[in-house]
Amino acid sequence: MWRLNKVRHKVGRQGDSLEEFRLKRREQEKALRQARRDRQLVSKRLVVNEDEEQPEVTMDTNSGEQDVVSLYHRLQHSGLEREAHLKALSKALRDPSAQLAFIKQENSMHLLVGLLTGSDATCRLHAVRCLHELSHSPHANVAPACLPATPYLLTYLSGQSTKFTELCLYTLGNLCPDSDAVKEKLLAQGLVPALGHCMENQRHNLAVVEAVGFTLSQLLQAKDAAETIIPMVLASSLPPHLLSVLTPDPNFGLAPAIECAWCLHYLTCSYGDNTVLLAHGALSQCSSLLVSLGGAVAAGNKEEGMELLICPLLRCVGNLLSSCPLEDLGTQVGDMRLVVALCALLQAYLQSQPALARESAWVLNNLTAHSGAFCSALLTLNLVPGLIQLLPYSQGINTMILRVLANVAHKRKEFCVELAHRGLLSALCATLKMANQEMVTLSMDILLMLVVSGQQVAEEFVRHGGLSLLEAIQYNSEGAIRRRATHLLEHHLPSYSSYCSADNIPPEPTRRHQSPT
Repeated sequence: MWRLNKVRHKVGRQGDSLEEFRLKRREQEKALRQARRDRQLVSKRLVVNEDEEQPEVTMDTNSGEQDVVSLYHRLQHSGLEREAHLKALSKALRDPSAQLAFIKQENSMHLLVGLLTGSDATCRLHAVRCLHELSHSPHANVAPACLPATPYLLTYLSGQSTKFTELCLYTLGNLCPDSDAVKEKLLAQGLVPALGHCMENQRHNLAVVEAVGFTLSQLLQAKDAAETIIPMVLASSLPPHLLSVLTPDPNFGLAPAIECAWCLHYLTCSYGDNTVLLAHGALSQCSSLLVSLGGAVAAGNKEEGMELLICPLLRCVGNLLSSCPLEDLGTQVGDMRLVVALCALLQAYLQSQPALARESAWVLNNLTAHSGAFCSALLTLNLVPGLIQLLPYSQGINTMILRVLANVAHKRKEFCVELAHRGLLSALCATLKMANQEMVTLSMDILLMLVVSGQQVAEEFVRHGGLSLLEAIQYNSEGAIRRRATHLLEHHLPSYSSYCSADNIPPEPTRRHQSPT
């Protein structure tokens, strides 16, 4: 989610401040952040691979309610056939109506718990698979029925069987978002420390690490996560373990890194204080990985699903930048190649994934708002012309690019001159004609910084037809924009007075076109 409240371009060098415009934009950004925060991404996951070592079951296992009831009664009295009945039950429980029929049977969960904790390892595996099928249920009353089994699922996270541990984790992850009562019970039973211990003990088993990441991400998306869950997670051993998994394993693939990156994203976007993550080097590590991924994308090496890793990494870096003290930025993000990587990601996903391109531009905005060194890097590495070419694009990309350019312009007057020489003035003449009021406002902000930086820049703007353009803007329906145009004409474009003396004074806009104050 976007967090721009702590990072913004500033335009306080000139006399007439733009606080009115900035306040309006902050309110818009606040609404945007809230909308993104409210979009829940929780989802249930079903592990469907069967135990290949088990023989095929020949009995009829259709998923009707009668089959489940029949299997339940057989399990109560079976001996040698118990394993086959359990396997059949796990398949039958894929039917939502069968799930309801099973939990309605008296002592049905007690039976499953007994088999889950018994001495037969194969029966334990099939029992946990039954619980896993139940956890995937769309019915809200199924998850609470599974609560008697959750203490044992947590205990088994320290077991030796990878397959068994994975099933326990995905079952717990499916149960987490079903209800506040289930979530609170799992937290009270020690879900967070259990996940930390599991990650520590199984850090070399990436399939289990992926399952831990899934379960934790489900938990972190609770609406009250910032108050009740995230402090527990940050105080646990989980943060450094999550960071250690970020680099994808070439043999296993991206999945564990993706799950852990999303966990880090939920931590950074939902909690105000990112000190713990910064202390663990989260900003440095995420930035370094983005540099590597940006280089790979620029070279044409787009691995399938790579955008699922790039997206949470971008959001982590953007959010952590808003929390990083300026004096620590050099050590946390000292690699100037980050701006190159962000520009590469922006260009690479512009057509196929415009939302991802916008995220890249947002991080670039937060980075340049923080640091003059990265603003300088955009100029010295000749990245500005490529950014200027993106100004015709919509979907929020062009407005974010303008903010980046405003950050550069604000840092030094010399940067303003360089921006003008690299074609920004002619680009602003185009954006000032746009119907999008935010684009016009941002363009006026930048134009003011450029023309006050030196007489030559102001004269060049006039040569580009800037006087007639500003005169036309004086008819804009937005009063604040009209006032900005008048201020530029009367105070920062000296040639305007001689132009007006030639009987070319534009008529005063009529009051019926003015916005009410």
